[in-house]
Amino acid sequence: MRDEIGETGEFEAEDIHPLFHGAPSSTEFRKLRKRLVRETRAAVETYDMVRPGDRWLICLSGGKDSYTLLAVLHELKWRGLLPVELLACNLDQGQPGFPATVLPEFLTERQVQHRIEYQDTYSIVKEKVPEGRTYCSLCSRLRRGNLYRIAREEGCQAIVLGHHRDDILETFFMNLFHGGRLATMPPKLLNEEGDLNVLRPLAFVSEADCERFARAMKYPVIPCDLCGSQEGLQRMQVKKLLDDWETRSPGRRQVMFRALMNVRPSHLPDPKLFDFAALAPNMLDFSEKEVPILREH
Repeated sequence: MRDEIGETGEFEAEDIHPLFHGAPSSTEFRKLRKRLVRETRAAVETYDMVRPGDRWLICLSGGKDSYTLLAVLHELKWRGLLPVELLACNLDQGQPGFPATVLPEFLTERQVQHRIEYQDTYSIVKEKVPEGRTYCSLCSRLRRGNLYRIAREEGCQAIVLGHHRDDILETFFMNLFHGGRLATMPPKLLNEEGDLNVLRPLAFVSEADCERFARAMKYPVIPCDLCGSQEGLQRMQVKKLLDDWETRSPGRRQVMFRALMNVRPSHLPDPKLFDFAALAPNMLDFSEKEVPILREH
């Protein structure tokens, strides 16, 4: 029997899906779980992500964010709030030492429909990227191409990624500082071919909550030894900057994220975004109007 969220907003039963087996019973964890569900549902509804009957490919890297995404989406579906079919997918990119059995065993044990795909993009990245340059760009393109292919093979209409609020903010500042543009990861995107949506249901969720959740659930987190091994990445520099701001002014990240949802084109200097040429004052014909005389008092 599925449990429900009661009138008080609390869960009226414990585990509802095998992904939540062993979940802590503490009040703190229950509040965290409730917040993750609420924020993910809000993003799904705000950006109109759902078309009933669609099939979603959940991209599972084995990191804390993708585990959180996997669990929360399955909880929403279990509650009847997400009328889509879910398929988890891990793309094994051939990194040396990657624990290839961890995710298949985890997904099978937790009764999650899944597909494991092996493609040695690691060797391609190491071969193509010059020494000292970052791997992220090429690695992401190769991974994205394979995920698009898998989604089409599996009859999916959407690829679902575990990027959260902090990823979106970091990307905004990377584009601002290094790309010379105001842009970031959108919560919903149509691919260039027009046949797949790219969705980010964790757009309103903080990285700290993802970390707390995955740690509390004791999910087998797998670190990325490719990009994670490189020091001095631009993203890490931006992350450190945001961490410092947050430390000095708690809640700063949330304020900045709200700013991304409150854009005023007329207050930005982009003539392609706003028709400044059409702005002109209403000129009064003072020859035909009585002009008041200002007197000193």
